[in-house]
Amino acid sequence: MRAGREVILPAPQRLHAPTDLSGRGVTIAFLDAGFYAHPDLTRPGDRILAYVDITNPHARREALEVADDSAWHGMMTSVVACGNGFLSGGRYRGLASGAAVVLVRCGQVRRVTHGDIQRGLDWVYRHRRQYGIRIVNVSVGGDYEASYHHDALSRAAERVVRAGVLVCAAVGNAGHLPGHPVLPPASAPGVLAVGGHDDKNQLAFEDYDMYHSSYGPTIDGLQKPEVLAPGIWVAAPILPGTPTAAQAHLLHALSEAPAAALREVIAAHPGVDPALDAARHLEPPLIRQLIEARLRDDKVISGHYKHVDGTSFAAPIVASLAAQMLEANPALTPQAVRRILIRTARRLPHVPVDRQGWGGISPAAAIEEARAWRPAPAN
Repeated sequence: MRAGREVILPAPQRLHAPTDLSGRGVTIAFLDAGFYAHPDLTRPGDRILAYVDITNPHARREALEVADDSAWHGMMTSVVACGNGFLSGGRYRGLASGAAVVLVRCGQVRRVTHGDIQRGLDWVYRHRRQYGIRIVNVSVGGDYEASYHHDALSRAAERVVRAGVLVCAAVGNAGHLPGHPVLPPASAPGVLAVGGHDDKNQLAFEDYDMYHSSYGPTIDGLQKPEVLAPGIWVAAPILPGTPTAAQAHLLHALSEAPAAALREVIAAHPGVDPALDAARHLEPPLIRQLIEARLRDDKVISGHYKHVDGTSFAAPIVASLAAQMLEANPALTPQAVRRILIRTARRLPHVPVDRQGWGGISPAAAIEEARAWRPAPAN
C-alpha cells in the first residue's frame, strides 16, 4: 500500500480476539435509522433473519436493497459487528462474523427519536423468542437526559434485559462538551454502556488513549460507561451504489495504478470526482499527491471500506464479543456477560476512572471466563 493511506488493522487483530468463535448460533438485533443488505451479511449465505420498520408496518425486506440516506449508519454498525469481510477477502470481518442479525429500523433519515428507540426495544422484547435474540445493539441515543425511574425508554431497556437479552448501547460522543451527558438508553442501570478508546491503530495497549466519549455520573448518579472498545480507526463498509462508493472505487484504482496510467484512469471516469477531473492535466507526481490527500481525508481503505469513528462503532464491537461469549457458553445471562466484561477489562493508564469505567475490553480473557461460568445452583 502506498504512503499516505493508513493500513487499518482489523478489529479481531487489534483486540487479540480468539479466532475459533464467530457468534454462531447467536442472534443480534440492531436498532438504527436504516439498514442495507450488505454483501458482508448476505454472501455467501444470508444471515439477516428479519427486517422490520417500526415506523412503517408495510415495509418489506426489499427495502434493504435501497441505498438511501438513512441506510449507511445501521449498515455500518451491523457489519462492524457481524460482517464476514466478504468484499475484503475476509480481512475486515467482525468478531461475530457467524452470527445471525435482526434489523430494526426505528427512525427516518438519520433522525431517531426517544420514542422511536423505545418502540424498537419493545419490538425486540415481543419477538425475542421468535428470532432467538440474545443481544441488542443500540448505536443511537435519546433526545434528553432522564432518570431511569420515570423514563419510558430506560424502562423498556430494563425490561429487555430482565427478559434475558443483553443491551449494548453507545454512550455518546460528548465527552468534550460541558456536562458530557449520557442519554438513555445508555444511562439505564441494566444497559451495558460502551465508550470508545483510541488505540491509534496499533497493538500496544500501553499506548492507548481516550476517544471523546460521554461519561457519567448520570442523573441517577450512575457511573457510565462500563467498558471501552475501539472508537476510532474502525473499518466499516461504504454504502454501495452511492457517489461516495464511486469515488472510493476510483481513488483505490488510482492508488494501485502506475504513474503513467493516472491520466487515463481519471479520463475513463468523468464526473466521479470533480477535483480529479480538474487535475487530470497535471504532472503525475502532482496527481499522485492529490490522490494520497483524498485517500487520507476521505478515510478510504479500499473501494469497499473506509475507517470511521464514534461510540456508535465501539458498541457493536462489544456486542460482537458478547456473541462470541454466548457461543462459548449459551447458558450465560446478560448479567453474567456484563460482569465478565467488566471484570476482565483493562483500565487505560493515565486516564481518569470516571471517563473510562472499567477500561478496554479483553476478548481472550472474557471468553476464557465465559467458558468456565456456571449458573449458581438453585436453593
